[in-house]
Amino acid sequence: MMMSDDLGFTFKRAKNGDVKISHHGRPATTLRGDKATWFLEDMETLDMASQQQEMARITGNYRRGNERTAKNHPRNQ
Repeated sequence: MMMSDDLGFTFKRAKNGDVKISHHGRPATTLRGDKATWFLEDMETLDMASQQQEMARITGNYRRGNERTAKNHPRNQ
């Protein structure tokens, strides 16, 4: 099974310098100030797959690999 490089994240820079990150068209987070500046500089150096992974990490929207075991845990039944 091959994973797609596109995880559904996009970002836009607002006029005031904020960076708005969306996931599948829905707002995920907004970066302001130094974080926004750092993010934009980082995005210039990364390829598409790395950009998607970075946005997933920033928004907290990434899989940790334990979803299947957590689903089968007795507490979650």
